[in-house]
Amino acid sequence: MATNAFGDFIEDVELLRRAGIPSAALVPQIAIRLAALNQGSRWLPADARAPVDIGYAQHLLYAADDGGLSVCSLVWKAGQCTPIHNHVAWCVVGVYEGVERETRYRLAREGESAYLVESHICDVPAGEAAGMLPDGDDIHCVANGGDCIAISIHVYGADLRTLGSSIRSKFDHLPVRREIAVRP
Repeated sequence: MATNAFGDFIEDVELLRRAGIPSAALVPQIAIRLAALNQGSRWLPADARAPVDIGYAQHLLYAADDGGLSVCSLVWKAGQCTPIHNHVAWCVVGVYEGVERETRYRLAREGESAYLVESHICDVPAGEAAGMLPDGDDIHCVANGGDCIAISIHVYGADLRTLGSSIRSKFDHLPVRREIAVRP
């Protein structure tokens, strides 16, 4: 499935990962490389761009033999989104096509009750990439931010072959307080 551009990306990321670079330094390095990959060519095969009618599609593109790295494409039709969630490991996301809307939340408490507060909403266009660490500030929801198909490439420090997903916990059951404005 790997084209030269994607194969070169994987080789580069594997060299970085095996160099023992701490996650906090590794994640921005991978984001730089993923943005360059997505800006450089239309490398993603057609089968990894296929949407589904319910939820969103996840296509596994690569998994390291040692389970320490997985890469997949996520594909959304207009209106589709992930649940509000956090992650089992670090992740880097690069938008391949369309616009991805990310909404970040912080967990808050009032007495015995927990709730979420929107802390950041951002529309991310194709060619941009960013990462996050599983540090407690990684609660978010990702959605198609436009009217056309949206595709993003997700790089995880986890084995999606065994986990199936990078989601640690879902937070859709908590009420949400909207206290911020949407930022472009």
